[in-house]
Amino acid sequence: MEGLPTIQSTKDSVDLLQNTGEKQSGTEELAQMLYTPGLPEEPSSDGLKKVSKVNKQNSIKPKSFSVIDGLPNRKTETKSASESKIKEVRSSLTKSTISSASRTSEPVPFSRRSSTGGLSEKQPVSITKRGTSDSGTTASKRTTPPASETLRKSLPEFRRSAVLSVGAKHATRPGITESRRLAPVSPVAETPRAPTSSDLREQDSSKTIPRGSSSSSSVSSKRIISPSLVSFGSSSSARKSVAKVSSPSTQSPSVSNGSKSGIPSASLDKGSSLYSRMKVGIPESKELRLMMLPQVEVKAGDDVRLDLRGHKIRNLNTGKLKLSPHLEFVYLRDNMLSTLDGIEVLQRLKVLDLSFNDFKGPGFEPLQNCKSLQQLYLAGNQITSLKSLPELPNLEFLSVAQNKLKSLSMASQPRLQVLAASKNKISTLKGFPYLPALEHLRVEENPILKMSHLEAASILLVGPTLKKFNDRDLSREEIGIAKRYPSHTALCIRSGWELCRPDQAADSTFKFLLEQWKEQLPPGYLLKKAFVDQPFEEDACYCHFEFVRDKAESSDSELDLKYQWFIGERTPSNFSAISGAVREVYIPNRNDIGRVLKVECTPVVGGTEYPTIFAISSPVSPGTGIPKVINIDVHGELVEGSTIKGYAEVVWCGGTPGKGVASWLRRRWNSSPVVITGAEEEEYQLTLDDVDSCLVYMYTPVTEEGAKGEPQYAITEYVKSAHPSVDNVQVTGEAVEGCTIRGVGEYFGGRQGPIKFEWLREDRDTGVFTSVSTGTNEYTLTREDIGQRLTFVYTPVNFEGKEGKSLSASSEMVKRAPPKATNLKIIGVLEEGSKITVTGIVTGGTEASSRVQWFKSSSSHFEGENGLEALSTSKMAKAYRIPLGAVGKYLIAKFTPMTPDGEAGEPAYATSETSVVALPPTLNFLSITGDNSEGGILTASYGYIGGHEGKSIYNWYIHEVENDLGVLLPDVSNLLQYQIPKDNIGKFISFTCTPVRDDGIVGEPRACMGQERVRPGSPRLLSLQIFGTEVEGTTLNVEKRYWGGEEGQSIYRWFRTISTGTQSEISGAIASSYTLSVDDIGFFVSLSCEPIRNDGASGPIFHSEQVGPIVPGPPTCHSLEFHGSLVEGEQINFTASYSGGVKGDCLYEWFRVNSNGHKEKLSAGEFLDLTLDDVGGCVELIYTPVRSDGLKGLTRKLVSGPVVPGEPVGIELVIPDCCEGQEVVPETRYFGGQEGAGKYGWLRSKYKLHGSALMELADSVDDADILAPALTYTSSLEDVGSYLAMRWLPQRSDGKYGKALVSICESPVTPALPLVSNVCVKKLSSSAYVGEGEYFGGYEGLSLFSWYRESDEGTIVLISGADSKSYEVSDEDYNCKLLFGYTPVRSDSVLGELRLSEPTDVIFPELPRIEMLALTGKAVEGEVLTALEVIPSTDSQHNVWAKYKKEVRYQWFCSSETENDLSFYPFPSQRSCSYKVRFEDIGRYLRCECIVTDVFGRSSEPAYAETDSVLPGVPRMDKVEIEGRGFHTNLYAVRGIYSGGKEGKSRIQWLSSMVGSPDLIAIPGETGRMYEANVDDVGYRLVAIYTPVRDDGVEGQPVSASTDPIAVEPDVLKEVKQKLDLGSVKFEVLFDKDRSPKKIPGIGSLERRILEVNRKRIKVVKPGSKTSFPAVEIRGSYAPPFHVELFRNDQHRLRIVIDGENEVDLMLQTRHLRDVIVLVIRGFAQRFNSTSLNTLLKIDM
Repeated sequence: MEGLPTIQSTKDSVDLLQNTGEKQSGTEELAQMLYTPGLPEEPSSDGLKKVSKVNKQNSIKPKSFSVIDGLPNRKTETKSASESKIKEVRSSLTKSTISSASRTSEPVPFSRRSSTGGLSEKQPVSITKRGTSDSGTTASKRTTPPASETLRKSLPEFRRSAVLSVGAKHATRPGITESRRLAPVSPVAETPRAPTSSDLREQDSSKTIPRGSSSSSSVSSKRIISPSLVSFGSSSSARKSVAKVSSPSTQSPSVSNGSKSGIPSASLDKGSSLYSRMKVGIPESKELRLMMLPQVEVKAGDDVRLDLRGHKIRNLNTGKLKLSPHLEFVYLRDNMLSTLDGIEVLQRLKVLDLSFNDFKGPGFEPLQNCKSLQQLYLAGNQITSLKSLPELPNLEFLSVAQNKLKSLSMASQPRLQVLAASKNKISTLKGFPYLPALEHLRVEENPILKMSHLEAASILLVGPTLKKFNDRDLSREEIGIAKRYPSHTALCIRSGWELCRPDQAADSTFKFLLEQWKEQLPPGYLLKKAFVDQPFEEDACYCHFEFVRDKAESSDSELDLKYQWFIGERTPSNFSAISGAVREVYIPNRNDIGRVLKVECTPVVGGTEYPTIFAISSPVSPGTGIPKVINIDVHGELVEGSTIKGYAEVVWCGGTPGKGVASWLRRRWNSSPVVITGAEEEEYQLTLDDVDSCLVYMYTPVTEEGAKGEPQYAITEYVKSAHPSVDNVQVTGEAVEGCTIRGVGEYFGGRQGPIKFEWLREDRDTGVFTSVSTGTNEYTLTREDIGQRLTFVYTPVNFEGKEGKSLSASSEMVKRAPPKATNLKIIGVLEEGSKITVTGIVTGGTEASSRVQWFKSSSSHFEGENGLEALSTSKMAKAYRIPLGAVGKYLIAKFTPMTPDGEAGEPAYATSETSVVALPPTLNFLSITGDNSEGGILTASYGYIGGHEGKSIYNWYIHEVENDLGVLLPDVSNLLQYQIPKDNIGKFISFTCTPVRDDGIVGEPRACMGQERVRPGSPRLLSLQIFGTEVEGTTLNVEKRYWGGEEGQSIYRWFRTISTGTQSEISGAIASSYTLSVDDIGFFVSLSCEPIRNDGASGPIFHSEQVGPIVPGPPTCHSLEFHGSLVEGEQINFTASYSGGVKGDCLYEWFRVNSNGHKEKLSAGEFLDLTLDDVGGCVELIYTPVRSDGLKGLTRKLVSGPVVPGEPVGIELVIPDCCEGQEVVPETRYFGGQEGAGKYGWLRSKYKLHGSALMELADSVDDADILAPALTYTSSLEDVGSYLAMRWLPQRSDGKYGKALVSICESPVTPALPLVSNVCVKKLSSSAYVGEGEYFGGYEGLSLFSWYRESDEGTIVLISGADSKSYEVSDEDYNCKLLFGYTPVRSDSVLGELRLSEPTDVIFPELPRIEMLALTGKAVEGEVLTALEVIPSTDSQHNVWAKYKKEVRYQWFCSSETENDLSFYPFPSQRSCSYKVRFEDIGRYLRCECIVTDVFGRSSEPAYAETDSVLPGVPRMDKVEIEGRGFHTNLYAVRGIYSGGKEGKSRIQWLSSMVGSPDLIAIPGETGRMYEANVDDVGYRLVAIYTPVRDDGVEGQPVSASTDPIAVEPDVLKEVKQKLDLGSVKFEVLFDKDRSPKKIPGIGSLERRILEVNRKRIKVVKPGSKTSFPAVEIRGSYAPPFHVELFRNDQHRLRIVIDGENEVDLMLQTRHLRDVIVLVIRGFAQRFNSTSLNTLLKIDM
């Protein structure tokens, strides 16, 4: 296989494979794709991916790209096995090539156009030409940009190119190898054609590649194909060249850098010629960066691709050019096209390149059919507008650079990611399209760049998807600026609004929109506001459209507004209507978070709808999680007995909807609301207590997470009473002569009045009812009532005297009085088992006929028969024996008196004085039954008497003899059964029972002994089994289970059975185990056992199952032994015993085992010679027995003891030259086994000794004179000038010594160079330090000392004048470290090396301290405490505070609630020198902690100051206000914030004040927190004076709050106006004729009256009847002292006062009617009022 072209970069590489068996296609422009973003190409379907580098053998790794048939092989349809597999390819280059260095001349650079408007970065490109070339040359530089991450991800795949080969049958494939930076090389597709003269002239030109690229390129000698050349299209005519082929490479084909100028070399095979065209571009922009192209799906086959670049095509509809509908990639750049007619057939088109044609636009409508288009290139044309460009649903890349666009107005492109519009004439953002997926926007070299904050405007228009602007990451500053603009700014920009400063944008955009809407607004109205609140998740969001009337125009029509809400994306675009959202408020849901809301408002005037206006919100924010009630109301009829329901509309603000807390409160007239107990549901049924009261429905929303919202309430009108009625009327009591019966019924209908009762007697003969009693609901039956029924009549009457419908009920037939028993008494002893009787006096019957029934009870108090437990049935017998069940209970006798004829009277009951006493617990019998032998079960039984048995105690005992105490068996305590184990054989067993009553009383224990000793069981075997391997030589064992006493010598017999079943006993096999022998091979083996008890009793013989057949055993070595002496130099062998068939050639191996366990194989012979290497180790023999048939047995291992070494001998001892301080290591040679520690001794001699004198010196020195008893020795100062000798006594590792050796050095010990160690600095005080060090190297002379200062940057500076060991700190040393320098000097003036100490800690001045901390202020709630620190009086501290103090930190603490063990916890946010005492601090102690920090970062010890227990402050109220709706029928509440300890019974007084008057009028009795207004308050301000009172009685300053003037409730106001307009009105009222002060008003004394009111007078008329005419009871004018009085405790009553003698009290059905009458009267009487009521009511008279 031939060599493959390869391109590699520093971090990524792309491998190009070409199939030699297929037709070659044209390759594309790589450099244009790399350095000109947006170049059309067919990238891979799964995006742009990284590829791995090529190895040395040019093997293609799995992650690399391969190209087969000109297409990438990833995610494509495979047609054959060759197309689905990547093969390893190696280049085979054999023929020589011609260098291009001799064929190149001076370079000629050319410029190249970019289809995105930007130009590539500096890339040196030059074209070499022949000397006869006529074209001019220009100079330009071009450098390779660095390979960025974007480049690596957006690198397109290559396509092959095929160029017509001239004069050669074979072509090679040149490649480009890995370089330091990737050269901008792109294959170019060429159409095969005959060579022209221009082609031949350009054939020799070549392109300069950047520095750092690979220096070799090679081609195959068998076949030559036109190489892949770089194309840089340019407007210049001179832009073609042909690259030459360079010399071959033995490794991989690559591009050669043939000269210093970077001109690639090329060579041609003999007889061949190359034809190609190359386009070179010169960059004009220095800031070009790489841009990732959107991925384009690629399909296999060249039939989907059309490349006609540079063919001077003018029309796509020519006959020569046929566009196939299957085309997906069309390249028509560098032609003369001016229209797109004909492109509409390309419905599968994905990439379309129309760059550098003659398009002027419009005319892009034919692209409407290209729905699959993903990349569109229109750069380099004359386009002036994109408005005709249709919406392309799959378009991801659009390049319109180098045109004449003035704006980017076009249709929306939903998937567009990259928009390149550089080098145009864009000067406005008006009409900017909706691009929801745009990530890159480029508008370089456009007039619009002069606009300030253009990047911020782009962010507003595009939205959060925008990542880069003009090929740069978005600026954080511009992002921040964009966030400051209103949410509708993008719409205004698209409409032509010019961007201004963010702080002026809100007003400017509103004015801009207002200017657009001014012709659309309804006439006579002006728009003042149009905005939307900040929306939050699940929270009410309101829109605000405020219109005001234009004073210049008059309009009587009312303005109505219609709303429609829309939801958009994250930018104000792509809005869709929200179904049902047509109110002024909208509640966003969770899906709306982050999206923008839009509301359209339609003004409607007089039924005419005007054009809509709109407002846009900010993006919806996540909810706060705190729910809110936005609307609350109560539904239902306010009549007693009705059910009303509270409705609350809740927004959950992002929380999980939960169940809120509902409660109902009742407010009576002139009182505060009271919580209704149990009314905690949404529904509530009105009761009598609610009549004439208002109900308050309060609702608190609560989420599932537990977050609570603010409670809201709704107040109802007053509840009315229902019409009086009665239900469930019945007669209770026994209908018996002399008894009293009672009539009852359930009244309903307001407050109950004087109810009417009547009793009627029915005559059973005539059926006529006769009244027997009235006015009471009780009646005592008499003799006349016997045999008759009585009827009770109930007539309901309410408090006002209204009667309801009567209801009656009849009793049973009245009976005669029955017999009766009295003076009952129980006689007898109340003890378990005793006999008692009951006696009494019977009237109306006989005692003998009476019946008695007995009951028991836990109580001595008789409370009815229901709680009793019967002990017997009803009998005539009066005597009764007490059973056990009555113990502890009281006895009750039911005595039923009876007449002789059987008539029974009312039963009477007698109760015992005491409860029944139980007998003491006793056993009346005790016995043991069962089998008294081993394994038997014994059962104990007994009889108990004496009350109820509790937990009696059972114990079993074992006795050696019958009379001993026995041993308790704890395992069977409190059990009645016992199974006899083996251990109890021959012993007695007894049982003891102690009776225990249920109340814990213990009786006398009783024991029972077994009749005989425990007998053993009959011996037998429960199981018998053989265990073992059925192999010759193994031992079989027996496992059995024996039962029946102690086992004796059981008898075993082993049997051998052949396959025919013949069995024979094995002689001598009578043990419980058996070893299989050779005789057992092929037989089955079994076992029998006769169990024998220890007393000789035998059981049945038990046979085991057979095992076998027995098979021969494996070859086995039974013993293995060494022979010979284990001494170094000796020879050893072994003997082994064998069994297991005929012995064969057994295997054996020798191993040396070292002391560390390492094994080393030695030989495989029968004998082993021990060497020195074996000393100290062991010898291991591994023997494997082998049978004659080749079967191997188990390997056996034998390990010897350690090999003994030879005698220890020292052979050589040499001492080298010695120097002071250096370690002397002698050279030794040892023989005699493993060497031991040995003994060494170093000697010093002033002279060098030899021979016997040296031996005598060694022998005469004691151990005390030896310098060092070790192998090595470090010479000291005393050794300088002397000779060192050593005495060595060799020792073997086992401790045996040899003969001693002595040696001496050749020269005396020399002194060492001077040096110093352990140089350090010691601190004497905060300002004094001393340096120290250890000198070494002969005798010390006058050493040198120095001090250094090290700054925090690490700079070390010599301190001038500091030349002694001690040093005093100065101010310059603070915040620095000190170093001590020590230069050693020997006594002979030899100078050593300077050594510095480690730096000291940073030098700091004295730490600032706080002598004490003082607190100013009082420890009283609401006061401010201030901490003041006191500085120590020393000069040093004052200096430190003045120079080096940085800050003072404070921390406040509060004590725990317990005073005994005070512990303080900090306030996290209280870190200043002052602290305001809070309510929570009352009774606690406060502490302030102060810490001072200096400029060096150090902190002082904390100083503390504590207060006494905090006292409560003076009570006060802040932010007092009155809440209410402002009408005279509403409820008002005063609220405020209290401070000053715990609030006690604060005082509240309600007052009223006339508008404009400073006088306050106290409202009597109104001292609660809530006040219900009435009609007297109309026109007055309500004032509440709040006097705060602490719980200990201390009062604070009173504060007040007031309302606006109280207005009349709208419904009342409307009715009053109507009646005042009439001028004369009549009202039907009630008159109380009895005004007695002791009588409750309204009970049976109300009469009807007519109240006539007109503008002049008022009168009360009593209506006429059949017997009388109407009469005027009172009449008068409105002149003073006329007035109308109200009663605050009665809402239905009023008093009209004409003068001091004429007045009348009137009653009304409703409060509403009363208020209307009062206001109408006061309206007619307004001329006598100081303030006109019409003014208060706003009535125009």
